[in-house]
Amino acid sequence: MLSGVILAGGNHGSTKGAPTLFRMIQGETLLQRQVREMRKCCGEITIVTDDPRPLLRQVDRDIRIITDYYVGKGMLGGMHAGLSLSKHRAVWIIGCHMPYPSADAAELMALRLEDGLDAVLPMIGGRLHPLHGIYERSCAVYFGQFLESGHTEADGLVRQLRYLTVAETDFGYQGMDGGFVRTLEDAWGDALTEFLADEGKASKSFK
Repeated sequence: MLSGVILAGGNHGSTKGAPTLFRMIQGETLLQRQVREMRKCCGEITIVTDDPRPLLRQVDRDIRIITDYYVGKGMLGGMHAGLSLSKHRAVWIIGCHMPYPSADAAELMALRLEDGLDAVLPMIGGRLHPLHGIYERSCAVYFGQFLESGHTEADGLVRQLRYLTVAETDFGYQGMDGGFVRTLEDAWGDALTEFLADEGKASKSFK
């Protein structure tokens, strides 16, 4: 069983003036979509945000809403908070700007989180993706130390962790493509945002 963490603060708090988590995607909000997928493999779900108020009436009571301990530290601050309060050893962390999270991909990576590893991360399109990765709960200590030292660069910290990568081909062998790491702000740009808002026209390549 995993703990699920959704990062809903910082630069991902809004897209073109609309709260990202409440954007409609094929008949449901992005938040509903992410929670639905996380429930398939997570025993608990936590949303980390700098402003809990818009979320209070939008989620079930079993969804935990927390704020950063290290305020204003971006993605790392949110990851630290989510890891620190997670109940389960393996923690699946995504950003609120990711419209296609995959429980199957998360479970595959979680199976590879062996003793001695801090994380298992997807390597998609030749790039390491810290978000949609699986993290050992105890590495919250490293996040805290890194932030205390004045650093906030996610890539800098992640590369100091003991991590294993799962290649795009490995996901492909299990019938999954790498679409789960795509974001609303990636190279697909406005075309993807408009595509997602157009109900009932999802391409199989995105599912």
